[in-house]
Amino acid sequence: MTATTHSIRTMQAVVQNAYGPAEVLKLSTVNRAAVREDRVLLRVHAASAHIGDWHMMTGTPSLMRVLGFGLRAPTTRIRGTDVAGQVTEIGQHVTQFQVGDQVYGICDGAFAEYASADPARLAHKPANLTFEQAAAVPTSAATALHALRDAGQVQPGQRVLIIGAGGAVGTFAVQLAKAFGAHVTGVVSTSKLELVRSIGADEVIDYTRQDFTRLAARYDLILDIAGNRPLPKLRRVLTPTGTLVLVGGERGGRVLGGMDRTLRALALSPFSRQNLRGVMSTTSTQDLNDLRNLIEAGQLVPVITRTYRLDETADAIRAVAEGHGRGKVVISVYDGASTLPAQRLPSVHAPPGA
Repeated sequence: MTATTHSIRTMQAVVQNAYGPAEVLKLSTVNRAAVREDRVLLRVHAASAHIGDWHMMTGTPSLMRVLGFGLRAPTTRIRGTDVAGQVTEIGQHVTQFQVGDQVYGICDGAFAEYASADPARLAHKPANLTFEQAAAVPTSAATALHALRDAGQVQPGQRVLIIGAGGAVGTFAVQLAKAFGAHVTGVVSTSKLELVRSIGADEVIDYTRQDFTRLAARYDLILDIAGNRPLPKLRRVLTPTGTLVLVGGERGGRVLGGMDRTLRALALSPFSRQNLRGVMSTTSTQDLNDLRNLIEAGQLVPVITRTYRLDETADAIRAVAEGHGRGKVVISVYDGASTLPAQRLPSVHAPPGA
């Protein structure tokens, strides 16, 4: 197949020309690039925001600038990676998809009307999800999958503790751990207790009322999602040969950010019977297919707290950075959604108001 030839056309996109707060994001009219021979071009129906978008926006921690994302300004001007949409053009070397396919996954510049994507990071959209729901899945669900299945090597019957169970990664982690046959305890604030129960947690701890590190329970696997508790306290509630998986972390110095705690854990692990691990997650087609199978089987449902219009992307990123939301923040792009007011999309499991 060959790519369709078009003259240069324009599109609306959320553009960033400098690092900084959400005000650096501007909705602009830009030229739409031609599709490359090994890529597909998507008509973006929906995108979702995650904490990585905030890091890219602010340029913090500074290590990421050194790693090639741009020293003084981002090398990629259009933000956003998680996408759901429809294939409109394909490069001549692409065989996995056809024009018209509905897909979801990872792309370059999801906060735009059109986006280029590597086929190796896309999959066909779950048939039982809307575009908005599908866009909520890729990065957050794949991170939860890698943390549980790969780093945590979760087994049926294990006792799993998920810290941050009501957030973007946490809501997927609760459901995936249950799908893998684990007994799941979620740690959340008061406002998220009912939500986490509704998505299948066997037990829920309100950290504003109880310090779980002082309770008698011990866990085979702990997922600390963007947590900040010291390693000794977390290890205290692990079984003697249990596994602690650190998933992100939003405190630390400007150079390493939350990575410093993960590096300390990795350095300590060889000298302990307990397994202390971090997660480096990259979403692949296989991951997306595995997630689609669980979604279509009814074992995994995205929890969406709110949708925004494309011109409200800065507000969406602010909401993610505040970290108080339940589940995912989604940005509607196509099908007239950009002219609608912000709305709540119900999850199959989320209680009213979640």
